Amino acid sequence: MSGEVLINLTPMETRVAVVENGVLQEAFIERSRRRGIVGNIYKGKVVRVLPGMQAAFIDIGLERAAFIHVNEVLPPEASHEEPASISHLLHTGQPLVVQVTKDPIGSKGARLTTHLSIPSRYLVYMPDSPHVGVSQRIEDDAERERLKALVESGKIALPDKDCGGFIIRTAAEGVGQEELFADMVFLQRLWQKVSERRISAPIMTPIYDDLPLFIRTLRDVMRDQIEKVRIDSRENYFKLKEFAREFMPTMESRIEYYPGERPIFDLYSVEDEIQKALGRKVQLKSGGYLVIDQTEAMTTIDVNTGGYVGHRNLEETIFKTNLEAATAIARQLRLRNLGGIIIIDFIDMEELEHQRQVLRVLEKSLERDHAKNKLTGVTELGLVQLTRKRTRESLEQTLCEACPTCLGRGSLKTPETICYEIFREILREERAYSPETYMVLASQSVVDRLLDEESAAVADLESFIGKTIRFQVEAHYSQEQYDIVLM
Repeated sequence: MSGEVLINLTPMETRVAVVENGVLQEAFIERSRRRGIVGNIYKGKVVRVLPGMQAAFIDIGLERAAFIHVNEVLPPEASHEEPASISHLLHTGQPLVVQVTKDPIGSKGARLTTHLSIPSRYLVYMPDSPHVGVSQRIEDDAERERLKALVESGKIALPDKDCGGFIIRTAAEGVGQEELFADMVFLQRLWQKVSERRISAPIMTPIYDDLPLFIRTLRDVMRDQIEKVRIDSRENYFKLKEFAREFMPTMESRIEYYPGERPIFDLYSVEDEIQKALGRKVQLKSGGYLVIDQTEAMTTIDVNTGGYVGHRNLEETIFKTNLEAATAIARQLRLRNLGGIIIIDFIDMEELEHQRQVLRVLEKSLERDHAKNKLTGVTELGLVQLTRKRTRESLEQTLCEACPTCLGRGSLKTPETICYEIFREILREERAYSPETYMVLASQSVVDRLLDEESAAVADLESFIGKTIRFQVEAHYSQEQYDIVLM
């Protein structure tokens, strides 16, 4: 299986696409005004303790207070009480160093833990635990034992021998002592800096920020199947090469600068696939289709035969549609970043062997997912239930907002998203036609944003193309509608 990573960078946002065999599998989007904070460490303050819920709210300097459960609070070293009550562990006004495990999603604040950890390419460092663990995705027992022995011996050679523990990541499979020890030394030095910040930093401020998305992608997504990484920003191309040279030298040769006139996300139809991933309906090659509905509580996926008719009988039609759907569902979960409880309603199958084969295909397809997932089998109602770890907003939550017209029953792309689409379209038109000037016709909310929050970006774009861009409000246009007139 061959793969590529495409990275599209602008001052406003970073977009990353993971493509396998020419098909988009995952998309990551991070906006400079609203960066994800999973992995960041803050010096927070307890603002409310909830004994009934065994939880507390922590102010870490964000718009909404974050939430921590008692299971995520590390008890004091002197305490041997198991389990401890939240009231014994925390009190209002108490400073607390915490790490974000889930971004704020919807109306919910961030989720926190005091079990701190810092990742590198091959390891995750846990300063408060002596444990050495191995990723469950490394299945070979001999390899697990080899890696564990290397890390245990590496701990003895570290300057600080009582340094804590490590989890060996999937990327470490097959690597040697030298690479692992380099990671251990790096993580210990980094933790020393974080420890100093824990003491000196004011309350409600960050003391450790994770890497930006384009570098984090290299650290977390790169594997042997990824043949190349293409990035369309020359400045950040050199930063990516420098990071690879220091921490991932075998990957450096795979990084390429993409100077092409064609936008990088037009390769492999990535732009089109992202647009499709915002719709409810997913067409299958056979003629069947999926209907995906995302709610706050769970995501439901309904499988339908559509216009597909098998060559022999109805059971064959149903079986083949379900097999194709199983593979498509695994891809859609990754692409849309759907998390939490997921309920799949496959078309009812009479034969038990067909049911087992469909579940096996789904399970096999889910193995390629970076997010932790668990398939719990078929419920009494014939529904397939699985859970997938949710750490950040889904693609729809990132790109869209609740529609005021339908009172939240659907969603629209935000004015910010439409502005960035307009910028990309102007660049596309400039390369193709190079007119004297541009007139953008759009809704009031989009034009207001172009003239206010995005005015600096508009000025940069005008300077880049050497043309004037004018704007005109069209009162009858919906928020997602716009036209670009070449003049």
